[in-house]
Amino acid sequence: MNYFLIYILIINVLSFCLYGLDKWKAIRGAWRISEMTLLLSALAGGAAGAFLGMHIFHHKTKHWKFRILVPLFLILEILGYLYLLL
Repeated sequence: MNYFLIYILIINVLSFCLYGLDKWKAIRGAWRISEMTLLLSALAGGAAGAFLGMHIFHHKTKHWKFRILVPLFLILEILGYLYLLL
């Protein structure tokens, strides 16, 4: 169980950083991180980090895919965690 918690922590920090990095690159007109990569990081267990990154960095908050999928992934992950704990 400890490895699972470490994985969840790492993937959420990574997801949060990806959203911040992509916002930084967007401001500077640099090469961007693909939307697929951002969404996959959320789907892989980093939905909380992605959600926080979206709102802290004000990034991808107007794109319907992100407004719907990231919260959906977060709800599914929370339900999955509860299922594993109970």
